[in-house]
Amino acid sequence: MNKQKSIWKNRYLLSGILISVAVAILIHFPELISLFDRFESRQLFPDMQISEVVSEVLFTFISLLILFAANTAVFHFNKPEVKISRKQVLLSFLFTVVLSTLLAKGFVYLHHALHLPAIESMVHHYLHPFRDFLISCVVTGGCYIIYLVHRQQQVIIENQQLQAENILGQYEVLKNQLNPHMLFNSLNTLQSLTREDTQKAQEYIRELSRVLRYTLQGNEEKTVTLYDEMQFLSAYSFLLKMRYENNLHFVLQIDKSLEAYFLPPMSLQVLIENAVKHNEISDRNPLTIHIYTDDGPVVCVSNAIQPRLTHSSGTGIGLANLAKRYQLLFGQDISITEDINFTVRIPLIRRPL
Repeated sequence: MNKQKSIWKNRYLLSGILISVAVAILIHFPELISLFDRFESRQLFPDMQISEVVSEVLFTFISLLILFAANTAVFHFNKPEVKISRKQVLLSFLFTVVLSTLLAKGFVYLHHALHLPAIESMVHHYLHPFRDFLISCVVTGGCYIIYLVHRQQQVIIENQQLQAENILGQYEVLKNQLNPHMLFNSLNTLQSLTREDTQKAQEYIRELSRVLRYTLQGNEEKTVTLYDEMQFLSAYSFLLKMRYENNLHFVLQIDKSLEAYFLPPMSLQVLIENAVKHNEISDRNPLTIHIYTDDGPVVCVSNAIQPRLTHSSGTGIGLANLAKRYQLLFGQDISITEDINFTVRIPLIRRPL
C-alpha cells in the first residue's frame, strides 16, 4: 500500500510538471510566434527580445508549479481518500486566482527592482487578466481531474480486491465440502474391513492416511500438478478397490509431458466418486473408469453408463462443485459429454495460481 501511494505521488508530481510546461508554452504562444515571424515584424510586441520571452515563459512555469503545490497542500488533491466537494473546487479556483495575481505582481516588482527581463508592450499587459483566469482554470481543473482519475482507479482496485476475497471465500467453502464426504465413505469401508480382515484393514488405514495427508495439503493450495494428483489417485483408487474388490477397474493413459501442468486439488477424485456413485458396480456389471490426457491440454475421466437399479441420493457436491471451482479459479468451463460413455474433460493449466 505504501508503495502504491509512493507511485501515485510521483505520478501526481509528474502530471503537474507536464501540465505546467505545456501551459507555460501555450500561454505565451502569441509572443513565441511573433518572435520568429519575420513578416509580422513584431507589430503586436515591438522591441521584444528573446530573453524577455524566455523570462516570461520561465516565470509562468514556476508560477504554475507554485499554484499546483499550494492547491495540493491546502485542498489535498493528491489524496484520493479525501472527499473533495464542489464547494472546495470553487474555493480552490478563487484561491488560485488570488495567488496567481499576487505572483504576477511579484514578478512586476522583481522586473523593476532587479531589472528582470519582461515584455513591456501594451498588448501583453492587456492579455494578463485573461491569462491569469485561464491559468486558474487549468490549475484547479487539472488538480481536480487528476484527483478524480486516481479516485476512480482506487475504487476499481478496491472492487477487484473485494471480488478476489469473495472468490477466495467461495472457493474455500466449496473445497472444504469435499473432505467430510470422502472421509465418511472411507470410514464406512474401514469399519467393514476391521470386522472381516485385520491385515487388509491395516493396509487400508495406511493408504487412507496418504489420502488424508494429501487432502490436508490440498486445502492449503489452490492448484496442484497432475503428477501429484495422480499420486493421490493411486492411494484413493486403492481404497475404492478394497471396497468394490474386482468389480472396479482403472485404466490410466497419462502423457508424461503433461504431468507438470496444474489443476485444482482432488479434481479427479470428484469425477471418480461421481462415476462410482451413479453407476452399478457388481459381479454382473463391473465398472471400468478410464483416465487419460488429450489435446487441449485436458485430462478426461470416462466410464460406460450403467445406471444403478436403485436411485442414488446425491449430496449436491460433485460435478457442480468442480465446475464452480474452475470458474472461480480460471474462468474456464469443464466439458461433459454423455452418449454410450459418460465423459468429463477438465482443462489443465500451464502455470499455478
